[in-house]
Amino acid sequence: MTTVTVSAVGHDDIDALVTSVTGLFSEDAGRPDPLMNVGWPASERNAYYSGLLSDPDCLLLLARHDSEVIGHLVGRLSEPNSMRSSLVAALESMRIAPSARRAGAGSLLVEHFFAWARERGARHAIVTAYAANDAAQRFYARHGFAPQSVISRAAL
Repeated sequence: MTTVTVSAVGHDDIDALVTSVTGLFSEDAGRPDPLMNVGWPASERNAYYSGLLSDPDCLLLLARHDSEVIGHLVGRLSEPNSMRSSLVAALESMRIAPSARRAGAGSLLVEHFFAWARERGARHAIVTAYAANDAAQRFYARHGFAPQSVISRAAL
């Protein structure tokens, strides 16, 4: 029986988080979006991810199979403002290593994210995924996400 656990990221886990995020960028972002800087996670690790650790409106999780890190989730809360009338939880980044997919780790991460968001008063969650990533679109749909808007780009 495989044991998948989810835990909060600590300072000692930043390298593992950045490795997982780098995998997401190289697997998913670089293919459909040639404008994406796939080296961003490594170059911004201290400025961005270390800063999120102390932000109470951020959630940083790692999924592990036994002791091996197999994925991550980054979530953030977006406070109400003049455009949006309620607190929204944004699933900013999520990845499960290809060899560990379809074993429930992604669902476990999303369940933790939803619980965290509800505990903080969010009533809605959002996620962005590339239109070309059919597997991600199906995964998020299974967890209750439905398309709300479409971003289109034209080359000039």
